[in-house]
Amino acid sequence: MERGEKIEVDEERRTVSVAPVEIERPEVEGVPVTEPDTPWVTIVHNDPVNLMTYVQYVFQSYFGYPKDKARKLMMDVHTKGRAVVSSGTREEMERDVQAMHGYGLWATLQHD
Repeated sequence: MERGEKIEVDEERRTVSVAPVEIERPEVEGVPVTEPDTPWVTIVHNDPVNLMTYVQYVFQSYFGYPKDKARKLMMDVHTKGRAVVSSGTREEMERDVQAMHGYGLWATLQHD
């Protein structure tokens, strides 16, 4: 369950629904409000070790990308030296970078 969601349970029908709830954000004068979900990206870099087919396989198996998208990203890594393979919160991108390292790929995260 995400923060800012309300769970309603209908005991009679035994159903559950998750509905968005308005969240009040206190404004402090002179202090900018920073959003926790500012975009971060995971970048995979080219290396002389991994085969192109393996890199494509990793993109398909870990990210669930279709073959065509995985191939395009792999070709960007190969020809341009790097490709942005995912974006999201910092925590999610740290997880993706660690996963890429687990597969033996060179990956970094960057604030976009």
